[in-house]
Amino acid sequence: MKRTARRLADGREIIYFDADPARERLAEDTRALPPQAPASEMRRDPLTGEWVAIAAHRQARTYKPPAELCPLCPSVPGRPTEIPEADYDVVVFENQFPSFAQGIPGDESTVDGMPMVPVAPARGRCEVVCFTADHDSSFGALRPDRVRTVVDVWADRSAALAETPGVEQVFCFENRGEEIGVTLHHPHGQIYGYPFVTPKTEKMLQVAEKYLAQHGRHVQGDVLAAERAAGERVVVDSEHWTAFVPAAARWPVEVHLVPHRQVPDIAALSDAERDDFAVTYLDVLRRLDGLYDRPLPYIAAWHQAPVRTGRELSWLHLEVFSVLRSADKLKYLAGSESGMGVWINDVTPEQIAARLR
Repeated sequence: MKRTARRLADGREIIYFDADPARERLAEDTRALPPQAPASEMRRDPLTGEWVAIAAHRQARTYKPPAELCPLCPSVPGRPTEIPEADYDVVVFENQFPSFAQGIPGDESTVDGMPMVPVAPARGRCEVVCFTADHDSSFGALRPDRVRTVVDVWADRSAALAETPGVEQVFCFENRGEEIGVTLHHPHGQIYGYPFVTPKTEKMLQVAEKYLAQHGRHVQGDVLAAERAAGERVVVDSEHWTAFVPAAARWPVEVHLVPHRQVPDIAALSDAERDDFAVTYLDVLRRLDGLYDRPLPYIAAWHQAPVRTGRELSWLHLEVFSVLRSADKLKYLAGSESGMGVWINDVTPEQIAARLR
């Protein structure tokens, strides 16, 4: 895979990843863009201890443009886009409307002098990953070799963002479908470099640490072994990965893809594990789209180890879930889920696993 880094008109970095090592990427961004000046900040909730990002400039981001104005398609004469080249395999660029970014001015302080509510510049990094130049395609329609390229890109960017000043955790994810909140339909995902360890990861590390102290083994390893032995919730079982509906699934459709070997992040996957993931994940996505005989809206979220803490307690896995509880009904996060964080699922994990199989 060839990696070519360039700059967009406003100074943002764009990186082309090509299967053909002879491919040259020389196109210039001809747009007249002002220099980027993100102004995100983060504030800590004094009651939960969790950080909240405040990024008001994101209100101006592109919202559901028609296909002929898609900013993620390759540039054509007379219509330059975010990608200056006329075609691409996989491309990554800094988000024009980032929640976290480098170079944000300011110092740590407090909100209105309240010592219990610290505020700081939200310094990190947000990137967009375009999986294909084909606007009308989807991740599930990619060839296995292209998915393998995407995995290599995730690994490359996870390692790079881990070296970015201030980044404490790297999160690769894809939002698909308007029901999820997608505003650009071109097949793409995102990568966040958070300046803190996320609340969900902190909780998972606490549970893993306690389980290890009690049992001498990793909780994810024991869950994986038990799910494979039971088989009732297993959807796909390959040489290096198992995809299953978790026994305590929160979402009406939820599948976890877990490698059989404990690794902290995508960059630590072997070539064989990456190859096998490409085939296994495409199998899972085809089953998900077949569940209601329509493209399934979903979020695909990679759980990776933080950059500096808890790496020995982490076990990489991909969580894919959907808000669709039937062909025409959505799962809303209403009172119990949103107000108290107590999830109520409308279907059993065993029912969904059986249907996916």
